[in-house]
Formats: sequence, structure tokens, C-alpha cells
Amino acid sequence: MLKEAVKYKLTEGETARLVQLTDPHLFASHEGQLLGVNTAHSLSAVLNTLAATHYPAHLMLATGDISQDYTPESYRNFVEAIQFLGLPCHYLPGNHDDPRVMHLHMQGPGVFGQQRIFIGNWQILMLDSTVRGKPGGHMAEVQFQLIEQAIAAEPDRHTLLVMHHNPILVNCAWLDQHCMDNGADFLARVSRYAQVKGGLWGHVHQAIDEFYPRSGEPLPLMATPSTCIQFKPQSPYFALDHLQPGYRLLELLSDGSIHTHVYRVPGNRFAPDHSSSGY
Repeated sequence: MLKEAVKYKLTEGETARLVQLTDPHLFASHEGQLLGVNTAHSLSAVLNTLAATHYPAHLMLATGDISQDYTPESYRNFVEAIQFLGLPCHYLPGNHDDPRVMHLHMQGPGVFGQQRIFIGNWQILMLDSTVRGKPGGHMAEVQFQLIEQAIAAEPDRHTLLVMHHNPILVNCAWLDQHCMDNGADFLARVSRYAQVKGGLWGHVHQAIDEFYPRSGEPLPLMATPSTCIQFKPQSPYFALDHLQPGYRLLELLSDGSIHTHVYRVPGNRFAPDHSSSGY
């Protein structure tokens, strides 16, 4: 049985405006660093960059790897950090998260772990692609059932599928070992639904905007930079990029189309340790 959705009412024909944040890798301590980057400071810089734009977002999507150390404090730190934006936040787990600890401590006004969101004539499904104890992902059959049942229940809504792991390879050999292992099957199955208008994820710490071919309109596929370190694209071995932390804005139009763009913190304040061989 489908669980009830969180609902946002828009005026007729109004565009739904979303912010995606992903992979902040926070610690219990505000001084925690990941490969030379203070992740609390980099998240704060992303949030301040977003706030300075005065973008009239309706809600935020946080797409996993909120924590780096699995602590209750790391999740509470995220909730505390985003409060000043005044945006509802919907989250899902990544491979660095402990889902039990996450659900217990990602708590606060307007913080939601439900898998279904209605906004205007869109349905957003927050999917769990994690596999306990493994960095790679898998879309379990129960998640496919959720997609099928949610679309059957709301056939007139456009649908955005949101997850943590990448269903496509990103041509980084070391990183593609940790993709969604049934990503090809996932895309083949979900692309059959005309209601599905896009796929969105984190995990890969880089921006990707591609299309999956299908009959009719191709399916937009989108990955978003981390709010901390960035992985160098097209690298066969572990390598960090010089690009700054970022986020994604999405506009879900009433006709089912998606307008989106990635933005980054200006300047060069966050420089990771490029001698690192992994994390």
C-alpha cells in the first residue's frame, strides 16, 4: 500500500522550483575535514551562495551522503545549517549514511523522509538505491513497485525520480565500480512510463546533464556536484577536481518539461588535497 504523500499546492500552471543539495559528508565536529576540505564550511558557503540569489524555491531535495561519520550530530548539524533558508527539506539516504540514525536525527520543522511528494501537477519519488555495507547501489524490486504503484495512483502527474546512485556510467573507472549495479535495467523499465520526465541523483560529485533515448521525448538524466569535494570527470583513477562546491536548481514546468542549471560557490576558497588516493 502506498504511503501518503507530502503535498504542496501551486496555482494553476505554476512552475515548481526545487533546490538539490547532495553529498555534504558532514561530521559531528564542525571542524571535520574530508580530503582537506572542511565540509561544514563548504556546505555553509553553498547555502550562503544560494541565499544570495534570492531564488524563490518551494522546497529542497537532499540526496544522500549527509554524514561522513554516521553520527547523530552530523545529521543534526545539517538540519541546523539549512534552517535559515526556511525551505522544506526532503531527504534520502546515500551509501555513507546510516538510515536508522538518519531517520532518527534528521528531524526538525519542515524536514521530511517520506518517499512521495506532490507539488503542482508533479509527483517526486525519493528512491532508496543504497545497499547496506556497500558503496555501490542497487534499485530493489520494492522501489520498482513504489514507482509502478505511485504512477498508477496518479497517472495525470508528471514524475521526477530522485535517488543517490548513478544509473549510468560516468566514465570514471574507479567510480563506476560503485554505480547502481542494475542501472541499465532501471532506466529501461522506468523509461516506459510516459509520466516519468527525469532522473536526478548525487554520489558522483560532479555535474552531469544527459538524455536517455526512448520513444517520444528523451529522458533527462542529471547529477549534481557535492557541497564539498569534487571528483575529476573522465578519470580512470581516483582524482579530485579543482571546481568549487555546488548545487542544482530545477524548474518543473506544468507541461512536464524541466529547466535546470548547476551553480557553484564563487572564487577558489575550497582546495582539496590533490595528493589523496581515495577516501
